[in-house]
Amino acid sequence: MDDADQAVVITAVPGGVRLRLRVKPSARADRLVGGHGGALKMEVRAAPEHGKANNAVAAVMADGLQVRRKDVAITAGLGSRNKSVIIRGLSVGDVVSRLEALGIPAKAGS
Repeated sequence: MDDADQAVVITAVPGGVRLRLRVKPSARADRLVGGHGGALKMEVRAAPEHGKANNAVAAVMADGLQVRRKDVAITAGLGSRNKSVIIRGLSVGDVVSRLEALGIPAKAGS
């Protein structure tokens, strides 16, 4: 993949932004890894059972983007490694700059 494929695509939605995730549950650490085909690749220690991994995903997203946990909503992919999340209260520019501060390339989507 080239650098353009590594950038996380951030899309504006009413009240916030949407982005896709690629999640690895049962990992060694909770962390945002980088971009992968337009999605944000992340790892969580929690196992994918009884919603534990989804709760960890929301917590890691909130911590990484410096928002409250209640401002992160998983909107698709609750039973999948591929998820869609909405972050309320931030603009596309906010998320792009916060991800880039973490060393993760990001760009505005359509």
